[in-house]
Amino acid sequence: MITAGCDVGSLTAKAVILKDGAIVASEVIRAKTKPEDSAREVMDLALKKAGLEMGAVEYCVGTGYGRKHIPFVNDVESEIACHGRGAVWQVPSAKTVVDIGGQDCKAIRVDESGNVTRYVYNDKCASGTGRFLEIIAEALDIGLEELGDISEHSTKKLTLSNQCVVFAETEIISLVNEGAEIPDIIRALHNAVASRAASLAKSIVVESDVVMSGGVAKNAGMFRALSEALGVPLRQIGDPQINGALGAALLAADKLKSGPPPPLRQAQCNARREA
Repeated sequence: MITAGCDVGSLTAKAVILKDGAIVASEVIRAKTKPEDSAREVMDLALKKAGLEMGAVEYCVGTGYGRKHIPFVNDVESEIACHGRGAVWQVPSAKTVVDIGGQDCKAIRVDESGNVTRYVYNDKCASGTGRFLEIIAEALDIGLEELGDISEHSTKKLTLSNQCVVFAETEIISLVNEGAEIPDIIRALHNAVASRAASLAKSIVVESDVVMSGGVAKNAGMFRALSEALGVPLRQIGDPQINGALGAALLAADKLKSGPPPPLRQAQCNARREA
């Protein structure tokens, strides 16, 4: 049985291909302007790794910010359902999942099967998201992937007083001009984002084991900051960035076991438009 999941987010697109319940390929790319272009490219790259053609995929589920625009999926699922399922597959003891995405932050409670029992999310403010980190990294002329390593050299604890991205950027520039060390500023940035995410998670009661999902979890400084903000150790998962796509592929496998796949969703949409 071969299934796939495609997660098109605001910053990156991810694809995972499963064969008989095991990951045979995965891929991550920077998101393009059009979600459908992101989806096609990332899935083509994953298929190439797996040595497969799209026709070999028996069921594909789409998720993420651009899920409604993916042209080759049989069904779509919410990011919340996919991240919950993927997290428990990677860490069977997981009970709470915190996903800091490009445009939102989600806290999810799950049961032993990865089914969502409670959740809360914030997509109204960028201050607790990956976009906040990206904006500040650009302002400091530092690569986003460098933030974690640089924060390791922090020797002094600073606090950002502004949660708004616009004002926080101004505050950080002021700190630079005042001579504050870059590692200390980045550590303060991580703590600010983690504080927002932790507050969200605590609103649904954090239960261990806790995992951090999404590309931001690859940032060691953010991982540590969130653990400190929650007051509990976080469990590492294999690849947090592909977790949503993995969950989508797992849900595709569940759906396939229940019956034959429906026609591709985009094909149905195109037919209606042409009619």
